[in-house]
Amino acid sequence: MTTEIRNPVAADSVLSGRRRSGALPGKPFWRRLGPWLYLSPLLLFIGVFKVWPTVWGVYLSFFHVRPYLGNQYAGTANYSKLFSDADLRTAVVHTLLDAVFAVSGSIFVGFWLAVLLQGPARHIRILRTAVFLPTVIAMVAAAELWTTLLYPSPYGSVNSLLGKIGIGPEPFFESPHSALASVILMQIWKNAPYDMVIFVAGLASIDREMYEACEIDGASWGQRLRFVTLPALRPITTIVLVLGIIRGLRVFTDIWVSTNGGPAGSSESVVTYLYRQFSQNNDTGYAAAIGTVLLVVTMALTCLMLLWRRRREI
Repeated sequence: MTTEIRNPVAADSVLSGRRRSGALPGKPFWRRLGPWLYLSPLLLFIGVFKVWPTVWGVYLSFFHVRPYLGNQYAGTANYSKLFSDADLRTAVVHTLLDAVFAVSGSIFVGFWLAVLLQGPARHIRILRTAVFLPTVIAMVAAAELWTTLLYPSPYGSVNSLLGKIGIGPEPFFESPHSALASVILMQIWKNAPYDMVIFVAGLASIDREMYEACEIDGASWGQRLRFVTLPALRPITTIVLVLGIIRGLRVFTDIWVSTNGGPAGSSESVVTYLYRQFSQNNDTGYAAAIGTVLLVVTMALTCLMLLWRRRREI
């Protein structure tokens, strides 16, 4: 004797339970497996080149790595060394300065570029495409370009222009006092168009009726910007800020190509110092410990920013 389920709520719960367990007929196993098969190359790539090196780096941070001799377990010695390394502290200060000024500068420039270049007009789209070009240039090529433009002699491209107005020649990348500032300027030029595209998408999502209502009430352009645009872009700004922080803490290519961390370590970042420990000093365990701490700090800052955003939206 079979039991008939007359309660529709109970029937829905039974059906949903069967759907979750895969007991419902009519959907073959290969079709349920299909999406994972499409994703498998990407998941394999991420696992081999992202997840596994990260796990292996955390593992090596507890060892004195000795190629061909066997790794020697060191416990937390590599992490203890972090707190007594004066050069690493200097690199941390440089990284924080770079992250603060480069990220804030790219967000500021990207926002105003988005405000100036928003709209569906064809010439605006052409200008946005032209402005976006620095983002698609490889960082190595961009750093080489800026190294050439900021050549410290009077015959350099920028110094020749400065000489016509009675300034210079400036050393730019060749001086301990201006190397980091020159790198930050290059990063703003490279990353501001990327932030601009995100802000343009955020501006396009704002309801036009809000601007029309403010205009009817007599609000000025600055008031519309302050009370409508900026509050509406708060989630977008958080996303741009999180991406910028991640980008700023792991800055490497632009510094390594343009200044190699110099002169005299004046532009050394955490990642360039990490790479120097690995490639020049052959201290793989210590480099892995630096990378592990940097990963934890980046994840912690990202989680804090997302939590702050969620609380602001409630």
